[in-house]
Amino acid sequence: MNGAHDLGGMHGLGPINPEPEVEEPVFHAAWEKRAFGLTLAAGFLGKWNLDMTRHARERQHPVDYLRHTYYENWLAGLERQLLEAGLVTAEELASGKSSGPADEATRKRVLNAERVAAVLSNVSPVTMAVDTQPCFQAGDRVCAINRHPIGHTREPRYVRGRIGVVYQYHGAHIYPDRNAAGSKEGHHLYSVRFEASALWGESANEGSAVYVDLWEDYLQPA
Repeated sequence: MNGAHDLGGMHGLGPINPEPEVEEPVFHAAWEKRAFGLTLAAGFLGKWNLDMTRHARERQHPVDYLRHTYYENWLAGLERQLLEAGLVTAEELASGKSSGPADEATRKRVLNAERVAAVLSNVSPVTMAVDTQPCFQAGDRVCAINRHPIGHTREPRYVRGRIGVVYQYHGAHIYPDRNAAGSKEGHHLYSVRFEASALWGESANEGSAVYVDLWEDYLQPA
């Protein structure tokens, strides 16, 4: 979807002023740590996947998405998913109090503290075996398809309709557009090099390039 989360190439948002990496804390406040933990723990209830989580954050009103901090967006997405999955009611969310116990199947999936390390070290791979051959190889000229899906996608707006060159083939990975809709499918994934001038025109830095990981469904021969 074309939302406030897809900011590449947009003007008017002010200068980027990142904290030095060696000085930046993992969390800037205690509540951020709790939001991070809640999001991971709720994910292990098995009601949604990573791409559904990303799409939940993207579906905020654009004003809300832009005014929120990073972990405020995480929390807003989690609240939406808890409501949509029927794990909480709007009244429970507003009051912070449960009106009753969860069903037995949900209680069996609760991530207890003693299981966290083992569960996090046993995550599922995102690569998948597929029975189709990739359509492209390194060196092929490709064009990012100018498509505007209303669902989740990892094809940024600033590359759509632009021509690049396949730099590397990554194998088949979970296709996020379908995964966000609940269908786990493996599609071929490539790293594509775009000359900065192809993306930004006359304002591009001379000699610069941008590498973007794009699924085969986003590409066509140039």
